[in-house]
Amino acid sequence: MTSATKVYYSQTTQTDSRPLIGSGLRRRRVMTKDGRSNVRMEHIADKRFLYLKDLWTTFIDMQWRYKLVLFSATFAGTWFAFGVIWYLVAVVHGDLLEFDPPANHTPCVMQVHTLTGAFLFSLESQTTIGYGFRYISEECPLAIVLLITQLVLTTIMEIFITGTFLAKIARPKKRAETIKFSQNAVVAQHNGKTCLMIRVANMRKSLLIGCQVTGKLLQTHLTKEGESVRLNQVNVDFQVDTSSDSPFLILPLTFYHVVDDASPFRDMALRTGEGDFELVVILSGTVESTSATCQVRTSYLPEEILWGYEFTPAISLSASGKYVADFSLFDQVVKVTTPCCLHETVRFGDPEKVKLEESLREAAEREREGAPLSVRISNV
Repeated sequence: MTSATKVYYSQTTQTDSRPLIGSGLRRRRVMTKDGRSNVRMEHIADKRFLYLKDLWTTFIDMQWRYKLVLFSATFAGTWFAFGVIWYLVAVVHGDLLEFDPPANHTPCVMQVHTLTGAFLFSLESQTTIGYGFRYISEECPLAIVLLITQLVLTTIMEIFITGTFLAKIARPKKRAETIKFSQNAVVAQHNGKTCLMIRVANMRKSLLIGCQVTGKLLQTHLTKEGESVRLNQVNVDFQVDTSSDSPFLILPLTFYHVVDDASPFRDMALRTGEGDFELVVILSGTVESTSATCQVRTSYLPEEILWGYEFTPAISLSASGKYVADFSLFDQVVKVTTPCCLHETVRFGDPEKVKLEESLREAAEREREGAPLSVRISNV
């Protein structure tokens, strides 16, 4: 009797047995190439209440066309709402002409005899235009309280809306659009090790401070208890050469992940471009001009990881002595020789040392086999 298999879902779910990450680029990608989430949230209890509870974030995340419509409707709505209230005050106090007020009658608001006049007085008061034709008198304390209430409430509203506009404009999201990732990742030899490489560039002259590049490998993972964890996240470390410090992203840089026994790619068929995984790469940094934290994301599917290729050099020196980053070469790759497996490395260094190592290795093998010892020593 077979036991039931537990399945845990992370970030997204599906109703059929097809893999969450498969051959279809658009249907199966969890993170789009430009860093947007491809996850749809469903069956969230009281979703509208949660959005209204956090109005600040809701207003900032709102699209510009809806934000402008809401901005205009809010101002026009408050003008009209308080205009109706001012009209009711005039009705209660008997200020309208159809009530035939006596000659010595002092209205609450001068020259407000219709709903249109009340609306114009509300607009002029809230925007502090103050033409001088319509104004409140000392006859009605209620009108004074109403004017104070309108100005206080609408000022708070204007501060909130203006703040969300400024916060939306100042978001580092647009700054993130000037950070470019290579369309493909490549696997080749670097310093004698098999490395997975990506290229990153900053397309503005202003720098990003404290840059850090990290990766997340998303794949289905089967635990020892038989639990299938879909979209399990495994850390993938990237570095520039052998340094793990913050890179100086003034020119396009290539980030490396060494594919060794500790790498999550050690058992994957990167050579064939097949598999059920997605590599999400995240760059985090601080914008120099605004000190805001910026995060840029992209992802690579198995068919976007090229085995046996390396990036074409994109940096050159001009005749005037300036370094030039040619972005027409940014995504170009060239075919290179690669080892037959991930664990094979390339011997490099001084040729004489390599010959000496090979001679000593041959001598050790002959000694174990009982053959005559013959060692060739070269000058090192």
